[in-house]
Amino acid sequence: MRHMGGERVTEAVASCVALLRTAVDQDWEGVKAGRLEWSCRRTAFHIAEDLIAYGGQLAGRAQDAYVPFEITLDEGTDNEGLLQVIETTGALFTATLRTTPLDVRAFHPYPFRSANREGFAAMGVAEVLLHTHDIAEGLGLTYQPPAELPEFVLTTIFPHVRPETGSETGSAVGSAHWRTLLWATGRADLPARPPVTEWRWNNNLVLPTDRLTLQGVTPAAAADLCDGGDGGFRWVEDGPFDGTREAAKWLMKGYDEGVHRPEWGLFVLVRREDGRAVGGMGFHGVPDDERRAEVGYDLAPSARGHGYATEALNALSEWALSRDDVDLLYATIEGDNSPSQGVAQRTGYLRATVEEERTAREEHDMDPALQLYVRRQRTLPDNR
Repeated sequence: MRHMGGERVTEAVASCVALLRTAVDQDWEGVKAGRLEWSCRRTAFHIAEDLIAYGGQLAGRAQDAYVPFEITLDEGTDNEGLLQVIETTGALFTATLRTTPLDVRAFHPYPFRSANREGFAAMGVAEVLLHTHDIAEGLGLTYQPPAELPEFVLTTIFPHVRPETGSETGSAVGSAHWRTLLWATGRADLPARPPVTEWRWNNNLVLPTDRLTLQGVTPAAAADLCDGGDGGFRWVEDGPFDGTREAAKWLMKGYDEGVHRPEWGLFVLVRREDGRAVGGMGFHGVPDDERRAEVGYDLAPSARGHGYATEALNALSEWALSRDDVDLLYATIEGDNSPSQGVAQRTGYLRATVEEERTAREEHDMDPALQLYVRRQRTLPDNR
């Protein structure tokens, strides 16, 4: 999957400026921007503030807080001058995105206190699109952004929002994505969906270990993996393996049904020493009513035998079992797959009881050829 963040920001800024230039002679200060309390002028300046702030976070590699700076306008700056500021800050942000390495993450508070370059790009595009919409409402203009931009935002930082194909909105797919984004941010209504009064976007979760980072897969990346792409990761020569692509299909199924939650999806295991992806690991869905979640894992053949799966599974399991909504994790493993069984056992998973396996087969359709391994909240690995 080719890095598209910089191009998307450029498209978004161009669409914003092209529309607002048709109204530079109007009074932007005395008119509110849509449903906001800000004026159209203040909102336009906010677009520029966000673009330069996001660029600053990435360029400065900020890890704990926002970089403490702000921009101001020269006295007497008119509406045309303000549009030039938006263009300039957009260009600076785009240049930063294009030169930021794949593995760089910087501070952003929602929801896991960091974002990568695609996450920052999507947040920047969202700010441009949504606030251009606000200003257009205030000035009596009609705004329809390029169709691929709302889809990029939704599949990158709104993984919890069920996408639409157009049937619900009565419009083409591109327009449906736009209407869905407006609904998801409290700016529009959709039939059969409750109004949104509070919202946050959702950057992917990343869990570090000594030698790896477990990087949450967005719907955008999962779709690319399903299509035979790399999902935006640099893989070892024989990756991704079949199980990772299959897990990406399950992620997309949950996304299409509106039940996907990013922290309970797929993670790609990225090796710290060279930035190469070596496998996939994750959950088969959110915890059930009995506070149980299923885990699965898959490594490229060349990455096996180095302890990566053990290291990653222990980290993922500890993260999950530290939460209030999980009491038990389980894995179903083929009876003749002794390496996978060894991974589970080294990370504190125990072979389930005869009764537990019988229940899993009778009530949950577990394949009789599979063995059930479980790790409970207070189970610790034997090698600690």
